[in-house]
Amino acid sequence: QVKFEESGGGWVQPGGSLTLSCAASGGPLSFRAMGWYRQTAGKPREVIAQKFSDGYTFIHNDVKGRFTVTRDNDENTVTLQMNSLKPEDTAVYYCHAKAGDRNFWGQGTLVTVSS
Repeated sequence: QVKFEESGGGWVQPGGSLTLSCAASGGPLSFRAMGWYRQTAGKPREVIAQKFSDGYTFIHNDVKGRFTVTRDNDENTVTLQMNSLKPEDTAVYYCHAKAGDRNFWGQGTLVTVSS
């Protein structure tokens, strides 16, 4: 069973930065994809950034140029660097990993952007 250790959420003023970190353990030795989703009340969870084992990187258009995702394949960790944060970035952010057709989720960490 995969266990995620997420950290880095919290409150920040608009224009500020936060870094989310996630470490996966106890599951598959490697994941095809690792990344981050986010969800706000009344909306479906959406993928924000993913790093695939073949090197491909996906970044949602809403955060391009502001968010960067990095991954350590050997350590099964993934990090989301969030800069120039906006109030609309406020959400619960979930660490995600995919192995084959199995999806694994962290418990979520709240990011609040407000003045």
